[in-house]
Amino acid sequence: MQTNTVPPPYASLVAVGDSFTEGMSDLLPDGSYRGWADLLAVRMAADAPGFRYANLAVRGKLIGQIVDEQVDVAAAMNADVVTLVGGLNDALRPKCDMGRVRGLLTEAVERLAPSCKQLVLMRSPGRRGPVLERFRPRMEELFACVDELAAKHGALVVDLYGAPALGDPRLWDVDRLHLTAEGHRRVAEAVGQTLGYEPLDAQWHAPLPAAVPPAWLSRRVADVHFARQHLLPWIGRRLTGRSSGDGRTGAHFSAELGKPFWVSPADDTDPGPVTGWRKVGP
Repeated sequence: MQTNTVPPPYASLVAVGDSFTEGMSDLLPDGSYRGWADLLAVRMAADAPGFRYANLAVRGKLIGQIVDEQVDVAAAMNADVVTLVGGLNDALRPKCDMGRVRGLLTEAVERLAPSCKQLVLMRSPGRRGPVLERFRPRMEELFACVDELAAKHGALVVDLYGAPALGDPRLWDVDRLHLTAEGHRRVAEAVGQTLGYEPLDAQWHAPLPAAVPPAWLSRRVADVHFARQHLLPWIGRRLTGRSSGDGRTGAHFSAELGKPFWVSPADDTDPGPVTGWRKVGP
């Protein structure tokens, strides 16, 4: 993992991507999602008066949709830091043209890197199990492209794929596709450290303590629930060409106005703990 030695005074953050960056499944009481990008923004805002943040990520988006719908919008915001995570939704589909995925990811990086002080890319985490093993070659091909692009364009890479803790099924929601709140906390910590912020948890990547595996019957019940509640609907969307992100925009994008907006800490003149966000102009 690459790190800076002294954290620069980053004053703005834009997050680009899919459900991983949107924050699923870190669900808040009001029904919205938080996730690692929000947690990272809180961390960064504590050190920067007037800090601004925008999360443009939308669940279910393929890399082509991210390029078409988010990349130019993000580039125009000229943020200090831009995070980009995409392509994994493509790689997990039964049929995937990885050459096209690499080309689109390259296009995204080439547009975003010149627009910000620091572009951050990631090697996405994978839940240990048969799905990971089936798609591992595609994922590693995608991550090799991430590494090459980072080296060429001066981007930082956060290696979540290589973190033992983030492969543990206990840090994944029942849908087996999205991290729990604890998983998102660890990702935020990883990105913050990569950007050069002082560690709050130096062992974010460490394996979880050993636990007694669930009984065979419990595992089968969980498998049935997963298939009914998550796998079959996912297959249905694939067969009908639908996506969980259809009709949605990023948390900080106004569909009515057709443009993004920033949020800033409620008290943006006094660095410290963020107690709330307020919408500010584009």
